[in-house]
Amino acid sequence: MDSKRALTMLLVVLSTAVAGAVVVQMTEKHKAEALSASAAPAPAAFRRVLDVGHPLGPDNPAWPGDAHPFEAVPNATFEKDGYFTRKFTSLEHFGTHLDAPAHFVKGGWTVDQIPVSRLYGPAVVIDARGESARDVDYRLAPEKITEWESRNGRIPRGSIVVMCTGWSARWNDAKSYRNMDSKGVMHFPGYGVDAVKLLIERGVVGLTIDTLSVDYGASKDFPVHHLSHGAGLFHVENLADVGSLPETSAYLVVAPIDLEGGSGGPARVFALFP
Repeated sequence: MDSKRALTMLLVVLSTAVAGAVVVQMTEKHKAEALSASAAPAPAAFRRVLDVGHPLGPDNPAWPGDAHPFEAVPNATFEKDGYFTRKFTSLEHFGTHLDAPAHFVKGGWTVDQIPVSRLYGPAVVIDARGESARDVDYRLAPEKITEWESRNGRIPRGSIVVMCTGWSARWNDAKSYRNMDSKGVMHFPGYGVDAVKLLIERGVVGLTIDTLSVDYGASKDFPVHHLSHGAGLFHVENLADVGSLPETSAYLVVAPIDLEGGSGGPARVFALFP
């Protein structure tokens, strides 16, 4: 046996031993995260990346009653300091943002506590543009989920659901996006409770949508928030145009600001394609 081959074998043995030692020291939570991550395709399998969020800025449509949701002011300038920085303030739930379970569940995960493995997973894209065009108060029905499964198979555990309503076309018109009637009630589509119960049974980890809320606009008690956050799911609201996403084969990366103790926070969201 030559020295090069012996060295190679030694490195293999050592790397195996080190890996075994690391696994032994991992907590059960970390084991679960590692297994989840290992089931996902390698980055090299993806050839396209699509940003499916909106840039965060003062003109983003805000929830009614939210005063001064966003502000950015200069902190340093090239003229005065030789470099450029700003100071910004923002509500946690503004623009394209993540809702952590702590948003509606006392003691639930805050943004920084959500296991990172749950922020990456297969995108289950459910096209509800037709129903939303016919009924602005549409709520996703379980039948839409079973129809999706009849074409694509059972929803994989660890998936992130993307409800495509077409509502992002209204984004640049805040009045149209909120769609409030004369009584101040908003009207836009969202998830239905029975559909969310089915998605929880399937083991999804997140619900996302291209409207202001996963609950439909006229909701007063936010049952989808209570139900899904109670099951440990996160949300992403105010996605950009997701109509170009395929029903299957894409993976979603949700990258929220890692805000300690946050009930939510601005997020950048990417779809990865083979």
